Amino acid sequence: MSHVDPVGVAPAHSKFLIVGGGAAGVSLAARLCAAGHSGNVTIVEPSDVHYYQPLWTLVAAGDADRESTKRSEASVIPPGAAWVKDAAAGFDPAQNSVNLKGGARITYDWLIVALGLQLNWGAVKGLKENMGQHGICSNYSFETVPFTWQAIRNFKGGDAVFTHPATPIKCGGAPQKIMYLADDAFRRQGVRDKAKIHFYSGEAAIFKAEHYAKALTKVVERKGLITHFKHNLTEIRAASQEAVFQDLDANKEVVQHFDLLHVTPPQGPLDVMKGSPLANAGGWVDVDKETCRHVTHPNVFALGDCSSLPTSKTGAAIRKQVMVVLKNLLASVAGKPMTEKYDGYTSCPLTTGYGKLILAEFGYDLKPHETFPFDQSKERWSMYMLKKHLLPKLYWSGMLKGRA
Repeated sequence: MSHVDPVGVAPAHSKFLIVGGGAAGVSLAARLCAAGHSGNVTIVEPSDVHYYQPLWTLVAAGDADRESTKRSEASVIPPGAAWVKDAAAGFDPAQNSVNLKGGARITYDWLIVALGLQLNWGAVKGLKENMGQHGICSNYSFETVPFTWQAIRNFKGGDAVFTHPATPIKCGGAPQKIMYLADDAFRRQGVRDKAKIHFYSGEAAIFKAEHYAKALTKVVERKGLITHFKHNLTEIRAASQEAVFQDLDANKEVVQHFDLLHVTPPQGPLDVMKGSPLANAGGWVDVDKETCRHVTHPNVFALGDCSSLPTSKTGAAIRKQVMVVLKNLLASVAGKPMTEKYDGYTSCPLTTGYGKLILAEFGYDLKPHETFPFDQSKERWSMYMLKKHLLPKLYWSGMLKGRA
C-alpha cells in the first residue's frame, strides 16, 4: 500500500491543481500521474481520513463493519502527486490562483475543483444537538451511522420515520434504502406488526427515473410503507418526539410523532464556493454539462458533488466524469479540441431488503443505461452481493488507483 505524506510547504505553483481529495480528486490525480504527469499534480485536502461512504447504508443495517469504510488519506494519495494538507479559502480565476486557509497561495496552469458538498445539520432545528438520542439517527456520517443500527435494534414498535430533504443530496436513493432494510429488520425482530413506517420526502416522487420508480413503488406497496411527498423536515422536537415538516404544496406545517427518526440532512455547496467567481447562483461550480469545463474559465474543470452537473451525485457518476475530465483536460493542454462528452450517467444500488437490490443506472435522459444483460429494476441477491463485496474492492483498488 502506498503512503504519501503531506508536503511541509505548499508549492507556489502547480501545473495541475486539484482542490479536494475525495473520490473525484484522488481518482483524477491517479489518472493524471499515470498519463505521464507525475510530479505536476497537487492535491489540496485537509482531512486525514478517506471514507467509502456507500457502505454506510449496510453499516446502519448491521450488515457491514464501520471500520472497513475508512482508510488514511495518505494511503490513497497517488505517488507522484503532492498533498497539501489544507483547505481552500478562496478562488481567484482571474489570477489563476487559489488561496488556502493556512495563508498560502497557489497559482496554477489548470484547476480542477472536486470539493464535494457539505451536510447542513444545523438547517434542521433541534437535529444536531439531539443526534443519537430519542431515537434520532442518520447514516450520513461516520460518527452518526452507529446510532442508526442502535435505533433499529432497539425499536419495539410505533412510528418509524425516514426523511429525504428538499435539496440535492449524495445518492438520491440513500434515504429510502435504509428504510427498506429497517422494515426487514423489524420483521426479523418480530415488531413489524407494531410499526408504522413513514417516508417523508421533499421530492415529488419516490425516484426520478421512472423505470426504477415503478419497481420501487411496488416495493413500497409490498412492505406497507406510508409515503408523504413534497414534505420537507424543518424542526425536531426531541423531548416530545415530534418531527415538523413543511408541506411544500399546501404551504402548511405538518407534525409527525416518531419513535425512530432517520434524518437525511439538507445538503449544499461548501461555504467557500458560495459567491465564488467559479460558482453559479446556487453555489455549484458552473460547468458545461457535457465537457465538465467551466463555462467562462477555460482552464478550470469541475466534477463530482460540487459541480453543477444536473445528475444524481454518486460515486458511479464520478467514475464516468473522471474519464471525461481527463480526456478533455489533456486535449486542452495539447491545444486540441475536446471530444469527450458526459451523458449524465449515474448509478444507485438500491437495497430493498437484506439480500435484495435494484441496480439503477441512468443518464440525463433518466432512461436506463444498464450494464448487465437483464432487467436491473428487479430485486436480485447477486446485485446485493455486488454492492456489499465487489464495489468496495473496485473503489479502493481500482477507481482510486486510476485502474477502473
